Amino acid sequence: MTATLDRSAGGEPPATKGPKPVIDGRRGFSVQFSVYLGVILPLVALLVAVPFAWGWGLTWVDVGLFVFFYGVSGLGITVAYHRYFTHGSFKAKPWLRVVMAIAGSMAVQGPVITWVADHRRHHAFSDRDGDPHSPWAFGSSPLAIAKGFWHAHMGWLFDRDQSNRDRFAPDLVKDPAIVRVDKLFWLWTLLSLTLPALLGGLITWSLWGAVTAFFWAGLVRVCVLHHVTWSVNSICHMIGERPFAARDRSANFWPLAILSFGESWHNLHHADPTSARHGVQRGQIDLSARLIWIFEKFGWAYNVRWPTPQRLARIAAESR
Repeated sequence: MTATLDRSAGGEPPATKGPKPVIDGRRGFSVQFSVYLGVILPLVALLVAVPFAWGWGLTWVDVGLFVFFYGVSGLGITVAYHRYFTHGSFKAKPWLRVVMAIAGSMAVQGPVITWVADHRRHHAFSDRDGDPHSPWAFGSSPLAIAKGFWHAHMGWLFDRDQSNRDRFAPDLVKDPAIVRVDKLFWLWTLLSLTLPALLGGLITWSLWGAVTAFFWAGLVRVCVLHHVTWSVNSICHMIGERPFAARDRSANFWPLAILSFGESWHNLHHADPTSARHGVQRGQIDLSARLIWIFEKFGWAYNVRWPTPQRLARIAAESR
């Protein structure tokens, strides 16, 4: 799938005064290598997790640290990177903006501006030519669907084309504090992996406690969160319920609701992208929305775009 929507009929680049290109060059070798490293190392850790934990190598300290860092980095993706920076679902105090950007960076899914540019591009061309990770990029035959699932889930990460940050994230490119956090992504990645080890070592007062915490609350936690996030890109555009009108194939997939902090209520999100709550129907747990609600109660977040009954009724009616 190639992004061709900004080219003229003759195949020439767009005019200077037209929209900026969708793609802004290709990743250099060092960045591409870090992508492979960031994807493959946690995956290897997950593959060896079962034999590693079979009777040894996993303690309640590791479990506690896993849950804590999974929550911080996972909500950093869902609340910060996604609902706040990408879609502007609420406004936040300056200090909270920086804290949220750092928390999202600790998920090791890329610098904040790059992540936002990719995701805004996804919404601009959702399930059409130009979408960086649609599972329908290759057609609807069984083989094409299998290829599309791999592409949407993680294959797209190895594509060296870069989404144009000036086109898709101009607000963040002009924000000095966020640019600073973006450039220090290497530091947040390092802290995301070493802080669990440091805490594990201090709590157990042993080197082995540091090693197992690094493995479980560092590498394995990053890998699990990666695949939960990528499953929203892949599974939630392939199967599930579609109670609301959206211009793409986004769907709700309830088994991922807890692990994704409410992101798998994906159909409502694509029907109403700026909504601060994705799980809007009875029984739809949305932990990300609950955290935004807490921020609002403390006065740290304001102008929250909560869904209204009228809005929900309209987009539900449009789906019939």
